[in-house]
Amino acid sequence: MAFGCWLGVFVLLSVWPSVRCSDLPRGAIETACRDRYLLVTTQLSFAGNEPRFEAVDADGVHSITKQYGSECGYMFTILPLPGHAELRASYFSCHTDNQDDEVFTFSFNLITTAASGVGNTYTVNATCSLPLPWSPREVSCEENYMEVSMRSDVSCLSGTTTDAWTAALATAHSSATSTWQLMFQQEGQQLIPMSLSEARELGYVFHLTQGRLVFRSPYTPRSVMGSVSMVNGSVVEVVHPILFSRQRWVVMMVDWIVACSTNEGMYDGVGLVWQTPTLLSPLVSGLSGLEISKISMGVDGQLLDKPITAERGYSMDISDTTVQISIPFNAAGGYRKSFVMDNMYHEFYVVRLYYEQTFLDDCGVETRLRLHRPMITPILIQHLSIINQTVLEDRVFTVYLGNLSYDVDLVAVKLNGHNFTILEYSTEGRLQFSLDINYTLVILPQEEPYYYLASVVAQFNDVFPPVFKGVCNDKSISFQMVHKPFDYLWEVGVGPYLLTTNLADKRGYIMRNDSKSLTLEVPLFTVGYTYKDINLKQFYGSFEIHSRLPKTLDVKSSLSKACLFQTTEVIVCSTKGVVTVVTDVTLAIPGAEPNRTFLLDSTCRPQETDDTRALFSFGLHTCGTRVQVDHQHVTYENEINIEHKSQSVKAPVKTRDTASVMTVRCVYPLSDLYKLFAYWQFEADSPGVGTILTRVPVKIFQPTYPPTTLATTRRPLTSTTTSNTGLSPGRDMPGIQPRAKYVKVFSWQMNQPTGTT
Repeated sequence: MAFGCWLGVFVLLSVWPSVRCSDLPRGAIETACRDRYLLVTTQLSFAGNEPRFEAVDADGVHSITKQYGSECGYMFTILPLPGHAELRASYFSCHTDNQDDEVFTFSFNLITTAASGVGNTYTVNATCSLPLPWSPREVSCEENYMEVSMRSDVSCLSGTTTDAWTAALATAHSSATSTWQLMFQQEGQQLIPMSLSEARELGYVFHLTQGRLVFRSPYTPRSVMGSVSMVNGSVVEVVHPILFSRQRWVVMMVDWIVACSTNEGMYDGVGLVWQTPTLLSPLVSGLSGLEISKISMGVDGQLLDKPITAERGYSMDISDTTVQISIPFNAAGGYRKSFVMDNMYHEFYVVRLYYEQTFLDDCGVETRLRLHRPMITPILIQHLSIINQTVLEDRVFTVYLGNLSYDVDLVAVKLNGHNFTILEYSTEGRLQFSLDINYTLVILPQEEPYYYLASVVAQFNDVFPPVFKGVCNDKSISFQMVHKPFDYLWEVGVGPYLLTTNLADKRGYIMRNDSKSLTLEVPLFTVGYTYKDINLKQFYGSFEIHSRLPKTLDVKSSLSKACLFQTTEVIVCSTKGVVTVVTDVTLAIPGAEPNRTFLLDSTCRPQETDDTRALFSFGLHTCGTRVQVDHQHVTYENEINIEHKSQSVKAPVKTRDTASVMTVRCVYPLSDLYKLFAYWQFEADSPGVGTILTRVPVKIFQPTYPPTTLATTRRPLTSTTTSNTGLSPGRDMPGIQPRAKYVKVFSWQMNQPTGTT
C-alpha cells in the first residue's frame, strides 16, 4: 500500500458576501395591456423544467395546460431566448373578472423550478381597461384557438348562404326548445342539435357577457366540428356553430361563424413570407357589397405604422385575392437563435407576426379580424467570414470574425498554435490573486534538503468599481451605493479627499454606512458644491463623488449630480475671482428699493432685482473692491449701497443721499492663490469663503438742552470680528454686525492649514 502526507498552505481571500435584495429580480415578470388581451412576459432562468401558469379566481386554482389554454383563451409559449416566456390571456378568458366589458382583472400563479430543484411560486395580478371600443363582431386567430365575439343586438345575417340558412332554420323549428341548443354546420353533413354541455365536452366554449356573445374553439384535429379548406392558396380553418332556442312562438337563432388562416409562412432564401386571403370567404360569402377599410401589420402583438415597417424592411402587398407580407432575415423585431451541429454553426430566425383587418358587410356591420402567427426559418448553416483590417503602418493585426448572432460569445483563440483565453486579452473587470510557494523539505535520516516551487492563481471576473446613484432633494443631493463583494478594493473620494466619517462630520454631510449600502446626503452650501446659472429664482448646484484606487488615486468611476435649487440668499466666491451674491436689502433697511442699490463703484448696478432682493456679479478687482492680505488669507470686500429718495424740507439741512446696506466679503487662503501678484490675474485652487454682513441701522439721539446749542450725536457701534469673517481678530467694524443666520460657506474651512480639510 502506498501512502503519504500532504502539506498545505492556506491563504485567506476575504470577500464580502453578496446581498440578495429580493427573491424576484426587478423586471423578471412584466405585464402589458394590449388591445384585446393581457401580455405577461418572464425573464427567469429555467432549470430544465419549463415554467407553468395557473389561473386563479374565486373558485380556486386552474392549471393552464395546452388543452385547457386552447379552450379557455390562454396562449403560453417559450420564446427562443434564454429564460424568456410569455402568456397571452384573452379579455374573455375563462377566469377573468369582467366588469361591463370595459374593465378586466386577471390573477395568475407562475411556478418555476430553481437549480436546486425547489419550486418557486410568484403571484401575477393585472387590471386592464378597454383601450378602444368593441367592434360589432371581432374575430381573434390565436396560435392555439379561434375566438369570435359579437354584440348581442346584431341582427344582420352574415356568412350564411340561403340554402344553408334554410336548412338550419328547418332543423331549428323542428327541434327547438326553451333551452339553448347548438348545431354545427358542415358541408355535406346533417345538422345534429346538441346541448351546450355536450359541445363543451368537445372543447367548444360559449358564454354571454354584459353585452356580447362569445364563442371559442381549438384548431383541428380536436375541432371535430370544424373544416379545413384552401382559399386562394392559403389554408383556412372554419367552425360554424348556430345557437338556437324557442321562446314561445318565436325561434331565436344566432349564426356564430369563425374562420382563421393557419398558414405558417415560408423562407424564400432572403426572408420570411406569409400569405392570407384578402377576404376570408367563410366570413363574407354572399356579401356583394363588402368593403375593406384597413389592413395593418406588426410584430409581438403591436401594430406598426408605415414609416417603421419601411425602415425595418418589411413589405405588405395587397391584391384582390391575397395579402402577402415579407420580413427580411435578421430584421428588427425578430429573434436569432444559434446552435452547433457537427462543429458547424447553425441558426434560425423567428418573427411573431401580428395582423389586423377590418371590413364592413352589406348591413354596415364592422368585423375586426386579429391574427397572431409565429414564422420560423428552417435551420440554416451559416458560413462565417473574416475581415482583415490590418494597417501595416500601425504594426498591429486587426481581424474581425462575423456574421454572428447576439447569443454567441468569444471565449478563446489560438494564435500560431498557442492558446489564449479571452481573459488574457482584456483585464477589465478581472481580479487575480497569485501566490508563489516554495516548499522546503528534508529527506530523513540524511536531512538532505529538497525544494519544491508551486504557484496558484485565483481569478474573479466582473469586478468593477462601485456605482453610485444620485437623487435631487429640496435642499440637498443624496448619493447611494449598494455594496458588492469587492468594494474594498476601491475607496470613495470627494475631490482630493477620502470620504470618511470624520470628513463627513467636519463638512456637515450626513453619511450612513452598513453592510448593505452607503448613503451620503450632502446639504446645499456645504463644501464641495459648484454653482452656475444663478438668478433670483433658481440656480444649479452640482456635487461629484468618485471611486479611486487607494495606491495610485486614479479615479475609476465618478458621478457628478446637478440639481436645480430655489434661490433665497446666496454668495459664491469662484476660483476665477468672480463674486455672485443674492441678498435681501430690506433686512438692513426696511422698505429699501433693490433697484436703487450699487457697489462702491456707483456704476456697478445689480443685474437683477425684485421687490426685496438684488443680484450682483462682479470681479474681485472691479467695482471698487478693497483687498487686504495677511500671512494666511487674502480678503476682498465690497459694499452694497442704496440711494435715498430726495425729500423736500423747509429748512436747509445736511442729509446723506446714500447709505451702506451691507458688506460682501470673500476670503481665500493665501496658499491656494497663484499668478495673483506676478500677473494681476486671479486664479485659485478652490472657491473662497463668502459672508454677507448687514449694517445695523444707526439710532439718532435728540438733545434736551436749548435750541441754541442743538446738536446730534451718534452712538458709536463697533463689532470685533472673529476669524469667521475672514479678518484678523480685533479689527473694528463700526456699525457692521454679521448676519449669522445668512452666512453661506461654499468651500474648504479657511482656518485649516494647507493639506487638511
